[in-house]
Amino acid sequence: MTLTELTINQAHLGLKKKEFSALELCQAYLDKIKEKDREIFAFLTVNEELALSQAKQVDDAILADQELSILAGLPSAIKDVILIKDIRCTAGSKILENYIAPYDATVIKKLRKENAVFLGKTNLDEFAMGSSTENSAFGPTRNPHDLTRVPGGSSGGSAAAVAAKECLYALGSDTGGSIRQPASFCGVVGLKPTYGAVSRSGLIAFASSLDQIGPITKTVEDAKIVFDAIKGRDEMDSTSVEIPNIPNNQYDIRKIKLGVPKEYFVKGLDPEIEKIIKAAIKKYEEMGAKIEEVSLPHSEYALPAYYIINPSEASANLARYDGIKYGLSIQEGKDLMDVYLKTKGEGFGEEVRRRIMLGTYSLSAGYYEAYYLRAQKVRTLVKQDFEKVFEKVDALLGPVLPVLPFKIGERIDDPLSMYLVDVYTVAINLVGLPALSLPCGKVGQLPVGLQIIGRPFEEDLILEIGKNFEKHGGSV
Repeated sequence: MTLTELTINQAHLGLKKKEFSALELCQAYLDKIKEKDREIFAFLTVNEELALSQAKQVDDAILADQELSILAGLPSAIKDVILIKDIRCTAGSKILENYIAPYDATVIKKLRKENAVFLGKTNLDEFAMGSSTENSAFGPTRNPHDLTRVPGGSSGGSAAAVAAKECLYALGSDTGGSIRQPASFCGVVGLKPTYGAVSRSGLIAFASSLDQIGPITKTVEDAKIVFDAIKGRDEMDSTSVEIPNIPNNQYDIRKIKLGVPKEYFVKGLDPEIEKIIKAAIKKYEEMGAKIEEVSLPHSEYALPAYYIINPSEASANLARYDGIKYGLSIQEGKDLMDVYLKTKGEGFGEEVRRRIMLGTYSLSAGYYEAYYLRAQKVRTLVKQDFEKVFEKVDALLGPVLPVLPFKIGERIDDPLSMYLVDVYTVAINLVGLPALSLPCGKVGQLPVGLQIIGRPFEEDLILEIGKNFEKHGGSV
């Protein structure tokens, strides 16, 4: 039995039956990290001492015949934009290179209650700004399926760690596709929950009306288990809400109507990806689901609106990194303005500086109405499109990405071509909907992900739709 191949349920049962210990399971993953991560670079920090001590506590609980929660003793990886108390949290940036988290994020508190094991912190595009994990100040992560290619971003380290069997599951954050996109590129499952379903307290803010924490896992069942553990109302996040558990047996795929947006199958979509996605949709039809073509007429405006709103919120959120309160501080200079300029100039990477400038411009006097306000009006139109479509169908199916994993360095000097990678994912964040990426096939050795989009707080439904696909053989 290879311990790093197990799913969450399998690992949980193995611990309960004492087929192996939590320490053995943890060590198997730590060994895998030592063996493979030099070439993949999924981890920025490995917490070996913490992970082994957490695993030992679970073994002691098993010996004492205590009740074991499903995530107890199971090794996880956490995107390095989510705070774990007393552990370094860099956000992939030089400006926070030596920042030690003073408290736990709410999702970490919830996982601690489950007695989860934290192997370490994973690499990401700086401040979660990017689609390839090439914007990390510490170097790019590589795709485990082809080391010359990107793993996607910004949660590329988390997705690569799961795909390379360097952790059992991981947490990422999704602002415009940053969980779904790397999950698709790396051939794993990624869930972007509804905005408000999971607390953002302790998540380093990028774009506060778009950010959401979610799981990256080996299977859809695993994604549901992790999501159930981290979801729910939190007094530290006023946007969070309580959502009920819905029994799995409530859903019958033969009674579900699935919409296929015609705007998602236009010029720009790789023909090989289109073929695989259409075959996956056909598979749902064979299972008995009703398939209906639908229209989201304002889809083409979602990307430009997103790239006004996203940098605008980023410019406000990143103003706090001024060289005074925390993080990097360049104290040379004649006055306070010099400290600000030198700290931000040396601490922030090119993509972060680009977005701060774009956002500041969009919010400035004379341009606010022409850019930011207009983008918010487009956001409302995109939301209305989804509301109309969800009156007719239960969920939507489509691609996660229009392209296959691209070569490292291929798009890094062309920001517009990089932004276009997010064309199918950003609208979901603008509207705050839940969406799932699950593997549905490969072009050669490169994975392709299917995106399932649901109504607000209907994560259980889209997860069940995803589970049906896995039950019927998974990849097409």
